[in-house]
Amino acid sequence: MPESPEVEALVEWLDGRLAGARVEAVDVVEFRAVKTRARPLPSIVGERISAFARAGKYIDIELDSAHVVVSLGRHGWVRWSEGGPAAPGEPSVDGAATGAPALVTFTVDGGLLAFTDAGSWVSLGLWVVDRADEVPGVAKLGPDPLGASFSPADVAGAVSGRRKQLKAILQEQESFAGIGNAYSDEILHRARLSPVVHGDALTPDELSRLATAMRTVLTGAARDRRGIPIERLKQAKADAMVVHGRTGAECPVCGGRVEDFAFGGTTAQYCPVCQTGGVPLA
Repeated sequence: MPESPEVEALVEWLDGRLAGARVEAVDVVEFRAVKTRARPLPSIVGERISAFARAGKYIDIELDSAHVVVSLGRHGWVRWSEGGPAAPGEPSVDGAATGAPALVTFTVDGGLLAFTDAGSWVSLGLWVVDRADEVPGVAKLGPDPLGASFSPADVAGAVSGRRKQLKAILQEQESFAGIGNAYSDEILHRARLSPVVHGDALTPDELSRLATAMRTVLTGAARDRRGIPIERLKQAKADAMVVHGRTGAECPVCGGRVEDFAFGGTTAQYCPVCQTGGVPLA
């Protein structure tokens, strides 16, 4: 799932290449991806793109008289083809072509901007609105750890007193914008906190460690992804993970072994030595 550091790098890449360009055509292959039926995507044809921006995991495409907000969902991404048809597939994390289908394409100044989805169900979503916060998911976003104003008080406000597992809180977009399964694993490892501890059990020192880890992990990832071509961003994310996706690998901090645990219908990773007092999670 794309998370804020990669979406930030993606919008910077697109903004540097397509800001000021005109939308010449729109092709909707999968109508379930369009969430504003009364305002169809082809209505933006002829509009000029002012800028690309990010809101949490969402892409905000600002046009002359509207915004197109894009949720990449669980398996969505973007391909850009200069002066020709889109490539048949995007690289996966192991370097193989996925052949992820383009569900919506924009022809922009002769190139093709394709919004893809590699999932078995449609998670990609696009809205045409006057303001980005008209999209419900954007309107309810919590503080963004990549934002300049993000502070330890935001962490305390979202976590303290919560009888809910810490990993689940980190992934709530209403609590913190832009964090998903991978970066929540990385943040909790950096903070040396168990993913299943409840928010109301954290001490002031642990809350401080969590706030520092959130800023350090996410700002570092955003910095490291900057300038990477968009077709390589997913691989760059996977390569940079310390514990997420590293089951059985040696923890670079303590030398212990990274382990799996089931979470929310998927799997997550952690280091028992660093995070759970040496006790494996059930």
